[in-house]
Formats: sequence, structure tokens, C-alpha cells
Amino acid sequence: MEFKCLKGRLLLAGLVAGSLSAVAAEPARRMDLGKREYDSRCASCHGIAGKGDGINRPFLTKSPSDLTQLAKQNGGVFPISRVYEVIDGRREVPTHGSRDMPVWGREYSINAAEYYIDVPYDSDAYVRSRILSLIDYIYRLQQK
Repeated sequence: MEFKCLKGRLLLAGLVAGSLSAVAAEPARRMDLGKREYDSRCASCHGIAGKGDGINRPFLTKSPSDLTQLAKQNGGVFPISRVYEVIDGRREVPTHGSRDMPVWGREYSINAAEYYIDVPYDSDAYVRSRILSLIDYIYRLQQK
């Protein structure tokens, strides 16, 4: 299609510019994967704001950790390795009691196997990416 008139060319340029600005704005509208993981997996016990006041708190033997204080309780350094191990399930946490609480590393692995049943995938990479997204969100919850 050829635009012979100036008006047509300007209209085309405007459409292209509008499309490019919409594409440029896209990252700002992306879903926060860490928040989504937190809201669906953690908030019921640890609370929406991470303070340990989730709706399941009354039903737990021990109160959930205040996730906003992890760095403060560790000399101002966010304990990423320890948090990773707790979420993954390789580290026993007395507050969590028995392993009736889901071991998210195992849960993520099972979810991936069900989702990618006919497709080759890297299970460890899938689990790592979900846990790291969650850790990123918990890091952003830290109070100074």
C-alpha cells in the first residue's frame, strides 16, 4: 500500500509512533511475579504486608515470621541464601513446624512437571526462577 498524500503519511507515522510508545510503556504494566507468588503462597500466613499477621495465624501452632524484619535481624543484610533454603524446603525452620507446610521447591517442581508434561524443560531452572521471584518481592518488603 502506498500513501501518496502527506496526510496519509502523517497518519501512518502517527500510528507507528503510537504503537512504539505503547510497546515502550509495556514493561511498566508487567505483572510483578514475585508479588503474585507471595500473594498466592505466603500471604495467608505471613500477611499481605509480610508482618506475620495472615488470616491463618490463629490456626498455627507458632506465629509466622515477620518477613519485613529479616535484614534488620541479620545486621542490615538480607539473608538471601537462608531465605532461599527455607522457601525451597532444604532448611528446617522451627516456626514452620512439621513439613505439613508446603515445601515450595517440591511444589514448584510438581507444578512444572504437570504443566510441561509434553515439552522438554529444565526443572531446576523453573524452580529457581519462581523462588528468586518470591525472594525479590520479600526483599522489597524489608523495613529499614
